[in-house]
Amino acid sequence: MLPGSVCSQRPESHFVFLAKRMRNVGLFCAHLLGLCLILSDPQTEGCGDSGLPPKPDLSAFRENQSLGVSWPRNHDASERDVYEIQISRTKKRTIVYDTNVSIPAVDSTRYTWTWRSDLPLECVDHSVRMRSICDQTAPSPWSNWITNYGTKATDAPKIFPMERMLKEGSSEMFCCVSPEGVNITSITFRNIPYPLLNIGDGVKAILVSNLEIPASFIKILLLTCTDSTGKIRYAGNFISFPPQKPRNLSCATSDMTKITCSWDPGRKRDRNKRNKQTQKLYIENTDHAPIDCEPTSCTFPAVPLQQEYTIRVEVKHLLGEERATYSFNISDRVSPVLEKVRGIPGVTDVSLSWTVLGNLTRNKLLCQVSTAAETIRELTFSSENGLFNVRLEGLHPNTNYSAKVRCSVNGRFWGKWTQSEPFTTYPLVTVDLWRRIQYRLDSDVRHVTLLWKTHVVGRATTVEIKGYTVKWSQGGQTVTEQKDSRQNQADISIGPKKCNFTVQAVLNTGSSVPAHITIPLEDDPAMPPLKKRLSGTLAGGFRLWWDEQASVTRGYTVEWCTVGSTESCTLQWIKVPEGNNTLLLPAGKLFCSFYVFLFLQTWMFINFSVLLFTGHFKPGFRYSFYIYGCTEQGDKLLEIQTGYTQELSSVQYPSIIEPVVSTHASVMLEWHYDEDDPAQPAFITGYLVTVQEAASNKLVFNVSVGDPRQKSVTIKGLQEDQEYVCSVSALTRVGPGLSASITIRTKHNYFSLLAKILTPILLLLSCAVLMWPQRKMLKNGLREIFVYPAGMNIKPPEFENFLYETDRKLQSQKVEECISCDVEVLNIKPLWHESSTLRDPECADPMCSPGSLPSSSVPIQTGYWPQSAVLLFERATNQEMVAISNKSYLSPIAEPQQVEFSQIRSGFETSDSLQGSCAAVYGYISDS
Repeated sequence: MLPGSVCSQRPESHFVFLAKRMRNVGLFCAHLLGLCLILSDPQTEGCGDSGLPPKPDLSAFRENQSLGVSWPRNHDASERDVYEIQISRTKKRTIVYDTNVSIPAVDSTRYTWTWRSDLPLECVDHSVRMRSICDQTAPSPWSNWITNYGTKATDAPKIFPMERMLKEGSSEMFCCVSPEGVNITSITFRNIPYPLLNIGDGVKAILVSNLEIPASFIKILLLTCTDSTGKIRYAGNFISFPPQKPRNLSCATSDMTKITCSWDPGRKRDRNKRNKQTQKLYIENTDHAPIDCEPTSCTFPAVPLQQEYTIRVEVKHLLGEERATYSFNISDRVSPVLEKVRGIPGVTDVSLSWTVLGNLTRNKLLCQVSTAAETIRELTFSSENGLFNVRLEGLHPNTNYSAKVRCSVNGRFWGKWTQSEPFTTYPLVTVDLWRRIQYRLDSDVRHVTLLWKTHVVGRATTVEIKGYTVKWSQGGQTVTEQKDSRQNQADISIGPKKCNFTVQAVLNTGSSVPAHITIPLEDDPAMPPLKKRLSGTLAGGFRLWWDEQASVTRGYTVEWCTVGSTESCTLQWIKVPEGNNTLLLPAGKLFCSFYVFLFLQTWMFINFSVLLFTGHFKPGFRYSFYIYGCTEQGDKLLEIQTGYTQELSSVQYPSIIEPVVSTHASVMLEWHYDEDDPAQPAFITGYLVTVQEAASNKLVFNVSVGDPRQKSVTIKGLQEDQEYVCSVSALTRVGPGLSASITIRTKHNYFSLLAKILTPILLLLSCAVLMWPQRKMLKNGLREIFVYPAGMNIKPPEFENFLYETDRKLQSQKVEECISCDVEVLNIKPLWHESSTLRDPECADPMCSPGSLPSSSVPIQTGYWPQSAVLLFERATNQEMVAISNKSYLSPIAEPQQVEFSQIRSGFETSDSLQGSCAAVYGYISDS
């Protein structure tokens, strides 16, 4: 077959052949061009081996899960060379990490690069390969894979990591490797199941974030792994925290030959042998070897003739390392070391001694001594042999103390405090002595009662008192008596001269401080004490104050009784140091003696302006305070102050003196009352007198008597012959007390009655005397008024009977609508003797006769209801009657009323003798 025929039959084969030829030619040209460029570029020197892959070496560090890759350095390598490194896992070579590494130019012939894996290296295979990129543009071929093989499980699953030290707060992956053909079903961390992560090659893992240190005693993190066959594998890991950086690093020397540096290690570590921590100290700028240190300090010898030091402390363990540096001058860091601190106590002091180590005797030391938490005393010492002594005063007796000391060379840098040296001061027993003096009127002998109280200052030890020794001297004679420990008083009779007493307590270890008191000569009656009244405080106590006396040189004594009475009372007293004139006595049960105050004022340098004492006072009781001043001659009574903590108003009622002197308008009340009685619950300031009416309890008199010694009062302005209730009550500052009452009646006022009788009599007599010259004219005038006209015979009884009967009849016929009936008599005149006809006395005209009166002269209106009236005039001989009647009275009420007028006429029937008298009566009766 011809070639052309072949081409014609398979033309595509010819084109394929040509394409392959062209591709080979192009590839050749590209390589040739690259070679020319490399050879022409001057910076490409050193890349002669770039066409060869690197030859890395692989190192595995399973404790910290890291891989170390190292390879030789090309002799022509530059700083611009880059190496690409890839890390894969499992047999499938799954790339898990890819990075470019730049290597600086160093003198070393090998490069090293480290990579830390988040998965333990035992879990699966880890492979590494790399290539170089010359001038960051031309990569070399990849090197062969170098593999770090994981652990294979045979019959049971395996857990990684196991028994490894983990870091607190980190995130860790835990894997479980199963045998071939077996699957992992679950992984638990501290009994908590976690979701499984498929790593490959039959390996499963879990991720735990923020690891925490267990609170249990054993700091182990427990894991379990279960496979599909039911097999369980357990594993435990330890956990801790990274090393702490040393804090407060400082150095000091005690003898200029050795230097001790100390620091604060920070967080306390649990002791674990698997994570042993090391501390090393480095002295910089010297060739001194590193020094192994304790966890908190390090001691090393001083470098001769070197003053300035710079040190570095490094702390390291499995989880990392920390370091701190410090610079100092050794001359400024001298810290004297003391030892053998001893104390010899007294009652109120202690002697301390100690020794200073090292060659520091050529310097003066400034030392601080402390005997209590709040007391530090700073003193300067110098010694040739290193032994120092000091005496501390102002301590409390019978009290536990502990002393400690520290010293300094320059006053800026102090040494450490020594260990506390305990000691106890000796007991202080004092006797508080007082006296009571009773005088006899028939002789010069005075009866003295000595009273004392024993006080033990402090409570560190128990003090036993065996008894008391009492001594007194008078007139050159001295007498001594022994008293039992249960006794606290002694009765002694002395003369009028000055007498000195001493009382001392007998103890197991000796005697107490003796107490002295002087009984002066008999008091001068010409110098009476000053008396005052007190007011209680709001807290229920007393605040005493007195004037200071120049003659008082040894203080004051305040004496009182606790029951408010001078008889059968329990005597109490308190000593007040000199220079104080104020005493506050609250209501409680605390006691402080004079010696305690004197001790505090003498050794503690305290100036007391107000002293405290508690007397357990009660309201409503009177207390008398006797203030004595201690002079060279003895105690003199200066003032007597009396008062109540709280006054009560329930004082007794007065006793009213009977009989009560009274008059018709006044009463004088008198009463008995003991206003100075000490049993009274308050001071009496006066009296309240009230007077009330017995019938109505109306207060008519109220007066206050301001003088408690005035016990009478006169009450004026009362009414005669009236009963009154008089009350008297004692007044206090808080109000009136109980009242005493008495009922009295005022007398009749006979003088007023006699004046009422005699006054009109005297007036009549005076008028009679004045009218006597006019007696005749007065007699005629009275006769015309009181004597009847001649010829009239009036019988008053019969006339009165007639009026009574007429009124009774009219009342029986009374109409309901009639409101009132008035009879009005217009005029009554004596009748004419000559006429037998009734006339108007005011009419002189004969036309004014009764027969000629008009019909309207006596109007009667139907709106009124007249009533008939009959007037009878009787005479002795002849009798005439005049009848006035209203005829319309009998008209029916129901009929309509009309206005009509009727005439009232008067008829007279005269006897033969016309001598008589009559009167005409005109009028009407109205219902309005």
